Amino acid sequence: MELDDLDWKLLDLLQRDGRMTFTELAKRVTLSAPATTERVRRLERAGVITGYAAVVSPQRIGLPIEAIVRVRVRSLDTPRFRERIVPLAQVRDADHVTGDDCWLLRVVCRSTVELEEFVAQAQRYGDTTTSLVFSSAVRNRPVTREIADGIADR
Repeated sequence: MELDDLDWKLLDLLQRDGRMTFTELAKRVTLSAPATTERVRRLERAGVITGYAAVVSPQRIGLPIEAIVRVRVRSLDTPRFRERIVPLAQVRDADHVTGDDCWLLRVVCRSTVELEEFVAQAQRYGDTTTSLVFSSAVRNRPVTREIADGIADR
């Protein structure tokens, strides 16, 4: 889908505040509310906007342990890994990746004991490497026109 300047402005605003009303969006992009609504709906229909969500702090709700678990799943075990490990509640993100490891999981847990139990379950399907997250310098950075056009590094 070809995006124009107005589409990118709407995407920028919505990525920063997904709860912004159509009226407020319209003011910020200097369009009427109905025209703004139609633009946003078009972006949704095209699959450019895939959803809206609240960002929740796991630490604030009793999940202070965050880790990246890399798993080298044996090829025959991939379907079972997808069925049994990926859906577990501790898994916040699960990326099937290239390279030495097959899966990159971001997990949250109440304790290191719970993390150890999670890793033991994952090890049934292959080798794991676990890294505790001390902090995250970037989370949910908006997708911008500059990166899409390949000019972010210039």
